[in-house]
Amino acid sequence: MIIPFTKGRLSAMKQKLRPLELFMNMLFFLCGFITVVFVLFITVYLIISGLPAIREIGLVEFLFGTKWASTASEPSFGILPFILTSIYGTAGAILLGVPVGFMTAVFLAKIAPSKPAAVVRTAVDLLAGIPSVVYGLIGMMVLVPAVREAFHLPDGASLFCAILVLAVMILPSIISVSETALKAVPSEYEEASLGLGATHIETVFRVSVPAASSGIAASIVLGIGRAIGEAMAVIMVAGNVANMPSLFASVRFLTTAVASEMAYASGLQRQALFSIALVLFLFIMLINVVLNSLLKKKKG
Repeated sequence: MIIPFTKGRLSAMKQKLRPLELFMNMLFFLCGFITVVFVLFITVYLIISGLPAIREIGLVEFLFGTKWASTASEPSFGILPFILTSIYGTAGAILLGVPVGFMTAVFLAKIAPSKPAAVVRTAVDLLAGIPSVVYGLIGMMVLVPAVREAFHLPDGASLFCAILVLAVMILPSIISVSETALKAVPSEYEEASLGLGATHIETVFRVSVPAASSGIAASIVLGIGRAIGEAMAVIMVAGNVANMPSLFASVRFLTTAVASEMAYASGLQRQALFSIALVLFLFIMLINVVLNSLLKKKKG
């Protein structure tokens, strides 16, 4: 026998569930608040720790100086080589990784049959789970010698090797987020396009991809964050030398500058490393703001 839900019965059930709803709302609010607090804490800590060195060294000399010699008798703290190396390395990784990751996401979301898609998706998940040090070890043992032999270099550890390693490392983030965004596009959009006579590929690239552009942009932001923030793998394949960037020369990134010297740094040198971390943090924030602004203009 089915007992109908009367208005009074529904009202009584709502009254019983109201404390649970209030508790869950508070829990969700608390989780969001904690996230904001962590971001604010990191921001304030980096600003407080990084500004003293910038004031002492000088902003222009710190950002645009071309020599880093933090342990010399007359130390120099110019980080322009690190900034340019990070920009070039990240840009190179994005130029190589984004097209491959994006096309793979399109293949998985819109084209591939279920069995091949499952195999590729498993491989992508495995790439995401490999530790950074393993990427660096393989790059150091396989890629660096191969580049040295192929281009007849005295040392294969270079910006070129770092770009290749970073391009592989950002693939899982780009593929996973882009695939999710493409799958979230309402099927009605694609059905309408097909109904108007468009082919499947035209529908994918002219309807599905533009509709998922915000998610694809988010995947690129994640890829940029992974590339510009990587330290362990890069320090093993880039040579870790404070040179001005050159494709086949040993270089040092912003992240590797902090990682390689923080263990023994003290005084002004330690403060300068915190200033490098602050510059790196501001880079990530700037990239996020620029991409979000572009997306908002596009939607408007």
